[in-house]
Amino acid sequence: MDGSVEPRADALLVRFWGVRGSISAAGARYEEFGGNTPCVEIRCGEKLFIVDAGTGLVALGAILGAAAPQEIDILLSHLHLDHIAGLPFFKPAMMSDRRLRIHCGNLRGETAEVALDRLFSPPLFPISLSQLPGQVEQVGFKAGDTLSFGDGIEVRTIPLNHPGGATGYRFAYRGQAVCYISDIEHSDPWPPPDLAAFVAGANLVIYDGMFSETEYLRCQGWGHSTWQKGIDLCEAAGVTSLAIFHLHPQHDDAYLRGVEAEISARMPGAFVAREGSAFLYPGEA
Repeated sequence: MDGSVEPRADALLVRFWGVRGSISAAGARYEEFGGNTPCVEIRCGEKLFIVDAGTGLVALGAILGAAAPQEIDILLSHLHLDHIAGLPFFKPAMMSDRRLRIHCGNLRGETAEVALDRLFSPPLFPISLSQLPGQVEQVGFKAGDTLSFGDGIEVRTIPLNHPGGATGYRFAYRGQAVCYISDIEHSDPWPPPDLAAFVAGANLVIYDGMFSETEYLRCQGWGHSTWQKGIDLCEAAGVTSLAIFHLHPQHDDAYLRGVEAEISARMPGAFVAREGSAFLYPGEA
């Protein structure tokens, strides 16, 4: 974790805890970029949001420990296993005085409770999320809604092209904005005007660049994209900083360093997301 970047009341903070897609990766070949599945910490001042609850959520919970806020909002892009596997191992969920709100927007307004209980229950798992010591609240919404969290904090959402649906998020705070656009499969033509408008002017776009262009030809319909399409989106939207995310579990550090060199040559503000890296965007007065 980049301990030199800490939350500030007047700033928007982004920290990556899990950057892999589909399944985690382990071993010396994956140490630089990390092997945990999706989890991103976003703080609007003192308000903590967590986007996706992959295996990276476990490390975040361990760091939060007793300092975890009384209420934590976890915003899920969707319910595929790599985005929810960390939920029952999140340390604040073990604390009876903490409340976790789990938001899901790809089920036409229904909450994720029924779906999560199918996974986190015998014989697949020993207990349900409701049996954890922490207070778990399920919240359903429709992708495209704007979510309000008090103190003037609103999070915009957008439906994404992914099998079963997925939700993208735009966090705005004191004139700064960060967008989370994963999991998504690009369309033709690209980018769609509504998505370009959604991310326009953001300080950072986090984008699903799981496949190389060659890999994508074999994986059409799987719900993922390429770094080239991420750059195309940012160029159309006037965004100058891009984090390539949902990394292929077989793309090791050497491969990703090569990809990052190609990315930065085309777009100097683009990079491959690394676990532990953090970015702070001071807000307007």
